[in-house]
Amino acid sequence: MRVATTHNTDVASAKAEIPAAPTVELKRAKGRLLPHVESYYLFRSDGPAEFERAERIDIGHIRFLIRGEGEMTFPDGHVEKLKPIMVAGPGTAAASYRMRGPVLCFGVVLRAIGWKALIGIPAHKVTDHIIDGEKLFCERAPRLLEQLHAMTELDEMISAIAPQLIMRQEEVKPVPEAHFPFLNAVRDWGASEDPTIDALYATIEASSGLGERQVQRLCLEYFGGPPTKLKRKFRAIRAAMQIFQGAPISDVVGPFADQSHMINEVKHFTGHTPTSLRGNVDPALALTLQNTGLHFLPEVIPEPVDLRAA
Repeated sequence: MRVATTHNTDVASAKAEIPAAPTVELKRAKGRLLPHVESYYLFRSDGPAEFERAERIDIGHIRFLIRGEGEMTFPDGHVEKLKPIMVAGPGTAAASYRMRGPVLCFGVVLRAIGWKALIGIPAHKVTDHIIDGEKLFCERAPRLLEQLHAMTELDEMISAIAPQLIMRQEEVKPVPEAHFPFLNAVRDWGASEDPTIDALYATIEASSGLGERQVQRLCLEYFGGPPTKLKRKFRAIRAAMQIFQGAPISDVVGPFADQSHMINEVKHFTGHTPTSLRGNVDPALALTLQNTGLHFLPEVIPEPVDLRAA
């Protein structure tokens, strides 16, 4: 009996030492910031251990590293240290991050309109880089960080950042009204089954009169890449979502040259193969792939709304 009791105690102690898996809480944006912000999230890892994860290609984020430290490795292999307040520009391919805990990271997912209205930097000039986010909030940054360090819940963090984002929007030029038809056309084009570049050009020319060069320039400015790159990105993310949700490969491979092409593209943009997607337990990746309405095209919003008109 004594041996059994000792064994059970040891097992209980060992289990207690195993850190809980990281968690991600996410809330959709609402109210005045909805046109510019897609959602907010809180990434939490309570264990002290170091961990590494792949990060699928995405649009811009504003992130607050409240606890923990780490680095991001970008597609070309260069490494950048994570900052207390950081703006992550749109990526050209999947990246990876290594962090040491405990970690608490609060994030703001921006739409393309929000990138223009809140960041104000052409997206293609900061792809695959981390920007020092303290410059966004200037003298307000230290106080904002102090507030966030005293918080543990996502709702209170959202309440703290929302007024700051509204103030920031007032400091940047509004999105030109003529750009809304372009953004809507890109949304509809990217959500189509097998988008073609010619179809995008034709739709935008018919709706707004913009030529091919203007479309290419605006794609760089808002999305960080030309239409050819966006087509590959949207196609790969759509395939990854379908695979993650259990679709057979035969139902996914259609828009690609063949199965090998599909696998390579999915891995290029998500950092995962179809096999690892099906067995993946990374909560951050799961949130971006489990709901096509949530993260497939969060860059744009149908209504041409600007905060200053609210």
